[in-house]
Amino acid sequence: MADAKTVATASPPDSGTSPRQGHPWLTLLSVSLGVIMVMLDGTVVGIANPVIAHDLNASLADLQWVTSGYLLALAVFLITAGKLGDLFGHKMIFLVGVTGFALTSLAIGLSSSIGVLIALRVLQGLFGALLQPAALALLRVAFPGERLKMAMGAWGGIIGLSSAAGPIVGGLLVENVSWQSVFFINVPVGVVALAMGLWVLTESRARALSKVDWLGVVLLSVAMFALVWAIIKAPEWGWGDPLTIGFLVAAVVVGAVFVWWQAVCGEPLLPLSLFRNVSVSIGTGLMMLVAFSMFGAMFFLTFFFQGVHGLSPLESGLRMLPMSAGMIVASPLAAVLLGKFGAKITIAGGMLVTAVAMFLMSRLSLDATFLDSGIPFLLLAFGLSPVFVGATEIIVGNAPEDLSGVAGGVQQSAMQVGGALGTAILGAIVSARVADVYSGHWTQAKLPPLPPQQVEGLEKLATFGGAPTSQMMPGIPEPVIQGMANVSHLSFLDGMHLGFVVSTGVAVLAAVLALFVRAGRKSEDGPIHMG
Repeated sequence: MADAKTVATASPPDSGTSPRQGHPWLTLLSVSLGVIMVMLDGTVVGIANPVIAHDLNASLADLQWVTSGYLLALAVFLITAGKLGDLFGHKMIFLVGVTGFALTSLAIGLSSSIGVLIALRVLQGLFGALLQPAALALLRVAFPGERLKMAMGAWGGIIGLSSAAGPIVGGLLVENVSWQSVFFINVPVGVVALAMGLWVLTESRARALSKVDWLGVVLLSVAMFALVWAIIKAPEWGWGDPLTIGFLVAAVVVGAVFVWWQAVCGEPLLPLSLFRNVSVSIGTGLMMLVAFSMFGAMFFLTFFFQGVHGLSPLESGLRMLPMSAGMIVASPLAAVLLGKFGAKITIAGGMLVTAVAMFLMSRLSLDATFLDSGIPFLLLAFGLSPVFVGATEIIVGNAPEDLSGVAGGVQQSAMQVGGALGTAILGAIVSARVADVYSGHWTQAKLPPLPPQQVEGLEKLATFGGAPTSQMMPGIPEPVIQGMANVSHLSFLDGMHLGFVVSTGVAVLAAVLALFVRAGRKSEDGPIHMG
């Protein structure tokens, strides 16, 4: 048995480990199967939402919670899950996560009420949080030293491709099978991931057994819950609403208490020494900024394709195919570029390419063709990949070995929080812009005046790229309906353009931040020892 202070130890000889266990590329394949479920689930559900609303009589608020409850559970529990893996074994935590995620997916597909579905989505998010940090820690055990960069290149490609493929997979399943199939697909994947994990993965943990900082768990969970809750609800409540301000203040206060407790606690949940490494701190910030831009882009373009262009879910997913295909080439290439030019130049260059892609998207017109949107999507693949691969390698690769699971949780939590910030803040910007320009477009179209309450409803519809129809407004001539639809689409386009301009600025800021990365710095603990 390993001593309590031994770091990143493998399973002892009597644990039943076969000669094949611990194989680096089989380990990569095994953990990828588990994480693919999580990444796909984060994007395919949006495609199924309209059918879920019809079948389960769900409101718009219900559908928001189908997604938000899942992301909230992920964001709150990720760092805690990383710590549990460090303490009790990353293989065990990963396999528990795979099993729980598959079972909750099955239960969601069998659920017959929206309330049960939302509750199960929250539980699914908790199991998803167990998967991701443990997977990164297991990769670090399997790929010590410089080999970690190549593994992170493949890992980044898998994550990026899974996220980008979500709309296509979701469109195929919803249109040809059912909305339940979006969740049922996780069951066979989970079974394969569980069987392969039991055979391939080598157990490792930071300490044989150690005390869990449960007060730190509670404080961090409450602080992150308050922050993410405020971000999600702010578009509905308003950023100046007392409830929004109250939750933000609570997040700051509880977060400050958490930082104080981590400084005085003997065995803290999140050792503050982790962030003394400049590269770890900057890598965390970069992950938040790149997720801010990426999630915002996907949020807007779904409405643009389906609302403005009237495409089906599958057709919308196919419009994103250049990014999906680009990720296959871009992520391995990013690993090569990181090895040749270092993190500073590669990540900064990637963010500048991302900025160009965002700027081109801010120029999309009402009649944008496949090529018009395809070029920015392809640029996004080659811009985002170096940042995902580089920032992940910076955070996990520079963390001490006995904090590898915590570092994985920090990386994934930063991505979830950045995505929530991007969707909420950019969504609020788009909504405000639509409200500002809607009346002007209405006047220019010389449309007849409507009651204020009806205009407010049309503005809200335009925020999602929607437009009125003759069924919605009986008795109004068809030419007037067409004029109203054009006003809605032009207003949405103005809002989307502003959102992408802001995303462009965020990408430029991230490129500047990347110049401060100190690439060559390594963990003081040295290489991982397997026995």
